[in-house]
Amino acid sequence: MDIVNPGRLNRDGIRIYEPAHFEGMRKAGRLAADILDRIAPHVVPGVETQELDAIIHQMVKDGDAVSATVGYKGYRHASCISINHVVCHGIPSEKRLKDGDILNIDVTVVLDGWYGDTSRMYVAGKLSRKAERLIEITHEALMRGIAAVKPGNTFGDIGFAIQSYAEGERTSVVRDFCGHGLGHVFHAAPNVLHYGRPGTGPRLEPGMFFTIEPMINLGRPETKVLADDWTAVTKDKSLSAQFEHSVGVTEDGVEIFTLSPAGRFHPTWDAQPAEAI
Repeated sequence: MDIVNPGRLNRDGIRIYEPAHFEGMRKAGRLAADILDRIAPHVVPGVETQELDAIIHQMVKDGDAVSATVGYKGYRHASCISINHVVCHGIPSEKRLKDGDILNIDVTVVLDGWYGDTSRMYVAGKLSRKAERLIEITHEALMRGIAAVKPGNTFGDIGFAIQSYAEGERTSVVRDFCGHGLGHVFHAAPNVLHYGRPGTGPRLEPGMFFTIEPMINLGRPETKVLADDWTAVTKDKSLSAQFEHSVGVTEDGVEIFTLSPAGRFHPTWDAQPAEAI
């Protein structure tokens, strides 16, 4: 087995992994998801986002893994923390969370050479109905996209499932960022668009590993990147939300590698006391 680039490339340049490789992805995905479970009690009004990042970084180390983002293209943090109208790639800082803030925390670990990449939404304090609706729609959009993953379907089917649902709920799908292949590398083919037409794009084959990570806005879909060259925000300052899973195509469907071990992937399920974690 080639431990550098296991599997083979198909005619679309997408790596096809072997059944034995699924176990590595399960372990990496579970660790990333477990870290996001355990950070939840720390997401409270008044905490600095850099404090959350420091806790996450220690959790990665304690899991005998390394952070994929520390040092990636000059990035210095173990997470991206995107608050309110920040779409993605928010940089942890001295900024303190306020009551009612919603935020996405995105973590990628490397465990035994395999990448586990996942993100989910959190709420600091009281959740507004407007934000709750956006979070519900975004989570449902992700799960509809995942439901479209099976051999013989196309990446356009995934995008269409997400887009048709989100736009039907009078929200918009961000076009400027997408999901990606992963496995023994952080980012690889294909680009996984969260919009599209049924039957278009490469066909799904067993052994493909990739992320699905729709970003949904309450307003328009346009974004802009701030002067730090990382932070992407909605141009109209509308709220944005995102959920992300890493998945693998199986012989008859899909396996989600980043399921929450504690069942806490969605903030409305996050009513357990910290002691229960």
